[in-house]
Amino acid sequence: MLNKQGFDLWANDYDQTVQISEENNLYPFAGYKGILNFIFNEAMQKGQSDVLDIGFGTGILASKLYENGHRINGVDFSPEMIEIAQPKMPEATLIEWDIADGLPNLLKEKRYGSIISTYALHHLPDGNKIVFFQELLPLLADNGKIYIGDIAFRTREDLESCRNASIKYWDEDEFYFVFDEIKVKLKEIAKCEFYPLSHCGGVIVISR
Repeated sequence: MLNKQGFDLWANDYDQTVQISEENNLYPFAGYKGILNFIFNEAMQKGQSDVLDIGFGTGILASKLYENGHRINGVDFSPEMIEIAQPKMPEATLIEWDIADGLPNLLKEKRYGSIISTYALHHLPDGNKIVFFQELLPLLADNGKIYIGDIAFRTREDLESCRNASIKYWDEDEFYFVFDEIKVKLKEIAKCEFYPLSHCGGVIVISR
C-alpha cells in the first residue's frame, strides 16, 4: 500500500499507470473509464449541485463535473495530487486531509447531491469504511447518493478468484470492497446497490 509520500512520487505518472492497466483489462484498473463515466452520468442528473469528492487525485472526474457547473469540494492526502488538480478547478475547495481521520469540519457544513470516491476507500479497513459511511450519510441532500467506484467484487469468492489470477502483482495490504458484506453491515441505515463494470471493479451506490 502506498503511503502519502508514495502518492506524491506517483502523482505525475498516475494517469498513465491507470491507462496502461485499463487498456489491457488488468487488475487493478480494468473498467476504470466505465466506472468514471458511470459516476459522471449519475452526478450530472442532479443539475449544478454540490459534490464532495473523497480522494480526488489528479481531478480527472471532479474537473469534468466542475466544467459542467457543479460546485466541487474534496479531500486528498497528497499535496502533489492537489497541486495537479487545483488548476483544473480554481474555485473548488480542495483540502489536504487523511480520511483515516474522518472528514474536516469545513466539509460537514454542506449537503451534497453526490458524494463520490474513486479508487481511494480501499485503503480503509472494512470496519473503518462502515464508520466512514455512517459519517457521510447525514451529509446527503434530499435524493443525494454516495457513489464509490473502486476495486470491488460482489462476493468474497469473486475477490479470491481475481486474487488468484493476479497473484504476481496483487496488493495484499489493501482492503477491497466485497459488496455482499458491505450491504449486510449497512442494511439498517442505507440502501446499497452494486454495478460491476469489469472483473475487478465496479460502482457501489449508497443512499438513505
